[in-house]
Amino acid sequence: MEAATDFRCRPTGDARAQLVKIPRVRLSVGRAPDTVRRIFYCRKAERIHKMKKAIMYGGGNIGRGFIAQLFCLSGWETVFVDVNTALVDDMNTRHEYPIFITGAEDYERFTVTNVRAVCGSDPDAVAEEIATADIMATAVGANILKFIAEPIARGIKRRAELGGAPLNIIVCENLMDADKYLRSLIAEKLEGDAAALDYLAHSVGIAEATIGRMVPAAPERIKALDPLAVCVEPYCELPVDSAAFVGEIPELYAIKPFAPFDFYIRRKLFMHNMSHAVLAYLAKGKGYTYIWEAAGDYELRYKALGALLEASEALSAEYGVEMGALIDFSYELLSRFDNKLLGDTVDRVGRDTVRKLARADRLTGTALLCMKHGIEPKFIREGMLAALDFVADGDASSAEVAAFASKAGKRSAFVKYCGLDEKDEGDRALLDYLLER
Repeated sequence: MEAATDFRCRPTGDARAQLVKIPRVRLSVGRAPDTVRRIFYCRKAERIHKMKKAIMYGGGNIGRGFIAQLFCLSGWETVFVDVNTALVDDMNTRHEYPIFITGAEDYERFTVTNVRAVCGSDPDAVAEEIATADIMATAVGANILKFIAEPIARGIKRRAELGGAPLNIIVCENLMDADKYLRSLIAEKLEGDAAALDYLAHSVGIAEATIGRMVPAAPERIKALDPLAVCVEPYCELPVDSAAFVGEIPELYAIKPFAPFDFYIRRKLFMHNMSHAVLAYLAKGKGYTYIWEAAGDYELRYKALGALLEASEALSAEYGVEMGALIDFSYELLSRFDNKLLGDTVDRVGRDTVRKLARADRLTGTALLCMKHGIEPKFIREGMLAALDFVADGDASSAEVAAFASKAGKRSAFVKYCGLDEKDEGDRALLDYLLER
């Protein structure tokens, strides 16, 4: 692996990068695994301009392993914001880091360049960077959004004072209506500042994105090479809510604007996340450690596919989308779960069952949609039942659910953790179905 080819995106100095397509690195975009794959390489523009600046709030796996790569491929500078001081110092010393893209038998190395970082615990520094940014993205985890609202609000206030251009923020979080949630958090922090609130309302676009690329924790042999290294799958597509942008949608590599966006959000949650979780919960019962092992078990693969087809039928009925496209997506997902080099574990995919069993999340949400359209969620039910027995090492959430289900019973556990109401006819129908023998 040490001899893997190093592919770089190299803008020259302060020149604004212009993008030309050169078929040199195999990096898939969407569903094109067997076609020639292309990436953008950077070439010096004829006229000198300042390089555009993107803020990447969150230096974790998604931020480093996906979104920042797209900024790099688009010829932009990326400024990370993170509270990990070691990561910040490393970024500011090196201004680059590698990602390893899984292949059939080995990795392709890609170097993300033109990066620097500011510490998230310095809100004034963060605000100044936001005030002069061309675009921004977040990938911090849904539970952390409330903590970053304050520095974002400061940046928006400063931007308004400077008379800055509109700012679009791409929200890359596993949370339904994350855009509305983040906007409300920022508005709370700006309460009483009429000018800043007006700027937020009319000049700040907050667009949801769905993250399809799988970026688990890097295997030990990759982390040993470089503490900033990230291991990713080849899949490279970023659907975003086109209706949420203010002004022109920025030209970013692999961006896929779409409206109405609710379908994409639910497809990701009710197909990708749901089937991943079903596979993990069933795999735990058979003693598997890795997702690729579970995907290679014909019985578990059959059940995961069954759950995907149930979700496909429900989504097709809800949104009028052709079943053929959803079935194709189902088989693509299963093939991606086969990726051995990702090293994705059953415990990682299944952990935090309190969140994953929640009413609007991947399991209960999909089961309720199926019931709404008269579709029996037979295989989804198997995954939900297995989730009550699942315990991941070091995960308080799954330990809590399993202990409660063991003591109070499965029905009580589904009521508590799935948010189902015995008095509601639809909820009661799902509860009865989940426990039907």
